[in-house]
This record gives sequence, structure tokens and C-alpha cells, in this order.
Amino acid sequence: MGGEYYCVSSDITCSFPADQKAIYEAVLKSSRAVMAAIKPGVKWTDMHRLADRVHLEELVKIGILRGNVEEMLKVHLGAVFMPHGLGHLLGIDVHDVGGYPEGTERIDEPGLKSLRMGRVVQERMVLTVEPGIYFINHLLDKALNSQEQCGFINNDVLARFRGFGGVRIEDDIAVTADGVELLTCVPRTVEEMEAFMADETSKPFSPISSQKL
Repeated sequence: MGGEYYCVSSDITCSFPADQKAIYEAVLKSSRAVMAAIKPGVKWTDMHRLADRVHLEELVKIGILRGNVEEMLKVHLGAVFMPHGLGHLLGIDVHDVGGYPEGTERIDEPGLKSLRMGRVVQERMVLTVEPGIYFINHLLDKALNSQEQCGFINNDVLARFRGFGGVRIEDDIAVTADGVELLTCVPRTVEEMEAFMADETSKPFSPISSQKL
């Protein structure tokens, strides 16, 4: 979902945790880890790698994966579950221009090659942060048939998660001198969302125009 305000775009994705609560919380953890790390001077590609790392660590805790996360990263296992890029520039267009100015090369690796931006983050940039974990049958089957990747996957546990699709959490941020300002005004934690869905207005979530992280 999204809208325009004085010709400036927004781009927001919400998922509703139910049986896949553990996956939702894994994606939320990666989202918050990335937003805590963003500041002027960081590489956007490094932020994508950070999201991959958090996802893999959480999938190990859930039991879908097993083994060493560093070794998983070497074989690009994160891209099996998040094949898209972490986020993109926002402006007059929802997918705004400028992600790859002259001299900026796209990294030809699974996941990273799908990034719509490969730049160093700068103050006053407006970006989306949209990590996700998906269970896409043809990507999972390909990983299970890969000698490099199959040993990390616990297929018995994975089978329980096939079929529900996945989770994406997408927020809009403005980069400040020392971090980010969160522009997305929606409940995000499981507790906030359950309260919102139950219309429990006494719960702690209350809409505000922006949040400083």
C-alpha cells in the first residue's frame, strides 16, 4: 500500500502474523537491525547482507536451517529465502531513480543483483527497508538439490512452512546525520498488531507522524 503527498511517493508492506509468527518476528528483527545500522556512509549492499545474516540466524533458531551461518552466507543461502533486494530510493516515483549512478556496478550475486540501489547511504536520502522471508517452492527445491546448500536445510521442519507464502515488512525511512527517521505509521510488533486487530485502543501503539530511531 502507499500514497502520494505533494507528488512524493510512499511504499509500505504489512503482513499479519498467525501460524507463521516465528517467521514474522524473524523478519521484524532483521528490519530493526538494519534500521539501527543505517547512517550516512554505510553501503546499502552491506545492509542487505546484514538482513540475510539475521534471517539465517533466526531460521537456525526456528529449526528450518542447521549449521554455521558464516558457511551459509558463502553459498548465498539467504537469497533462497529473500531473493529480492532489501529496498530502494523513494521520491517522485515509488522506485525512484538514482540507485546506480555512473560508476556504481551491480554485484552479480543472488539477492544482491536484485537490489534497486547499490550506493553508499547519504543524509536526506529517503529509502524503503523491506526484508522478507519467503517459501518459494522452486527456490527451495533448487536449494535441496544443490550440494552446497542442501546440507544446511532441515527438510522435515521446512515442510511445515511450505505453502503459506512468506512475510515482508516494508518501512519508509529518511536518513539523518546520525541514523534514520522512521516515516511509516503502522503497528509492527506482534503485540501491537494483535491489539490493533482487536481494536484495543488502550494498548500502547498510538499513531504518530514519524519516529526517531
